[in-house]
Amino acid sequence: MSELFRLENMHVAYGSNEVVRGVNLSLERGEFSALLGLNGSGKTTILHAACGFLPMRGTCICAGQNCAGLHEKKRALLMSFIPQVCSLEGGRTVFEVVMMGFNAHLHLLESPSAEQKELGMAALEKLNCSHLAHTDFGALSQGQRQIVILARCIVQDAPVMLLDEPDSALDFLNRHMVLGKIRDLIKNENRAGLITLHDPNFAMAYCDRLLLLQNGIVAAELDMRTASADEVKQKLSLIYGDIELLPYQESYLMTKAK
Repeated sequence: MSELFRLENMHVAYGSNEVVRGVNLSLERGEFSALLGLNGSGKTTILHAACGFLPMRGTCICAGQNCAGLHEKKRALLMSFIPQVCSLEGGRTVFEVVMMGFNAHLHLLESPSAEQKELGMAALEKLNCSHLAHTDFGALSQGQRQIVILARCIVQDAPVMLLDEPDSALDFLNRHMVLGKIRDLIKNENRAGLITLHDPNFAMAYCDRLLLLQNGIVAAELDMRTASADEVKQKLSLIYGDIELLPYQESYLMTKAK
């Protein structure tokens, strides 16, 4: 494996309030990792700063390139992003929203090719929503919108995927479907993915590593491919307090201790 994404000594502040305080992390090709932490721990801020939405101190390296000062279009060739809530309005079809993923690959006034249009429809089919292709995006539920934005990220074809609670508006079955598709995409296409999640059970089930945030720093790290049950319980307890860990298939389920 080779490194695709790295943050070095990231600091992010809102005015005088420093929210992220010296975060270091890296992702290898084919690796899907999760940022876990309580509200206010800095999860979303880290992703927003890496995407260039917030000013930061430190270094962000993506596919071997320093992202400092990169033009938005150039950055989009390196990383894709799914927000918690999509801000796009209606007035365009689902298919048109998916095709926006090709914008970074097109020249000024250039239109998507026939091959790119086929790839856009294939992305919708992969996520079981090709039947929505000609539906107005504004008519979709928030959960459906998130699935469409994931299809847009698929065609964007950036080597690094940053995902901010993309499952938050999804029902139980679609949460599993979407997280499974993201994991398979990252593995099969040798991308790297960093996702923020509120539910540690989904993170344990789908992610290779868990990065546990506390007060703006990475307080602990878990490699779910090698960690023992005792290590998982000990480190998750740093964030979530007194918990119980139950074996479940090839992973674990976390519950609060009684």
